[in-house]
Amino acid sequence: MPAKDLVSWNVMITGYAKLGQMDSARELFDEVPKRDVVTWNTMIAGYVLSGSHKQALEMFDEMRCAGFISDEVTMLSLLSACAELGDLDIGQRIYSSFSNINMMDLSIVIKNALIDMYAKCGSIDRAREVFNNMREKDISTWNTIMGGLALHGHAEESIYLFTVMRRLKFQPNEISFVAVLVACSHAGQVEEGRKYFNLMKNEYKIKPNMRHYGCMVDMLGRAGLLNDAFEFLETMEIEANAVIWRTLLGSCRVHGNVDLARRANEELLKLRNDQSGDYVLLSNVYASIGEWDGVEKVRKLMDDSGVRKEPGCSFVEADEKELMHFLFDSKPMLITKHGGL
Repeated sequence: MPAKDLVSWNVMITGYAKLGQMDSARELFDEVPKRDVVTWNTMIAGYVLSGSHKQALEMFDEMRCAGFISDEVTMLSLLSACAELGDLDIGQRIYSSFSNINMMDLSIVIKNALIDMYAKCGSIDRAREVFNNMREKDISTWNTIMGGLALHGHAEESIYLFTVMRRLKFQPNEISFVAVLVACSHAGQVEEGRKYFNLMKNEYKIKPNMRHYGCMVDMLGRAGLLNDAFEFLETMEIEANAVIWRTLLGSCRVHGNVDLARRANEELLKLRNDQSGDYVLLSNVYASIGEWDGVEKVRKLMDDSGVRKEPGCSFVEADEKELMHFLFDSKPMLITKHGGL
């Protein structure tokens, strides 16, 4: 059998990494007689895509210790890892370690990843700075900054950038509308949100997906328009998922509407009945208006279903994180001819 060349090794490692089988990829990596930067980049990208962000950073340390010079592909994977970890210090150190790459020479993809990393790590001013200094932008640039601004309390600015983007003749895509709808939700601009939802459907001919529906339900729920939210759910062309029903249940808790909370909970339990937070939210609705019989019934239902509440968990904060992760979660673009997946 002929000996494998480096390209063959890299192809096999890439195959395992794409399948998320990183243990097998690592075994092959350790067997490679002579590696190149593509070999390292493939492993780092594989760890990022499989959610093993700390392992990706550890692999980068190994790469540097082995004397390899990283490139833009390496940086893209590492910035994505730091963004998901929310670790600004490591992200800054990673960026600073690429002294061989001039900021002005970075590709749009890398600058977009920088904006994303800064925004997800809470440094929205640095994200703005990168955005403002970019001579060339693409639709992902606008989507990333708009989403980051919306999540960090700058909803009005996010909405304004959406109008600027359209004025500059950028064609918004489905992610653009997720960003602007989240901004409208956080700003309490219900009518503006309805306008953008209809604009997406009617002018840009973009079919709403679960994320767009989730934005609208969240927006109506935050504004206390719970009946409107339920009516909107009935018009959806696809069946609402658990995240949307849980978001609505949380809004019912905030606004103290027991009847609608019960309806939302019934729909949620049809989809899944093993999450303690779903029961606790309904129990809290009853408790907020002093309906202790209702609280006891929910607790009994939990016991009968074998569900136990996890200690030390804030369900209000958890619901918000779950929704935002659902709305903005997307795999980083780690595909290039210089390595990656």
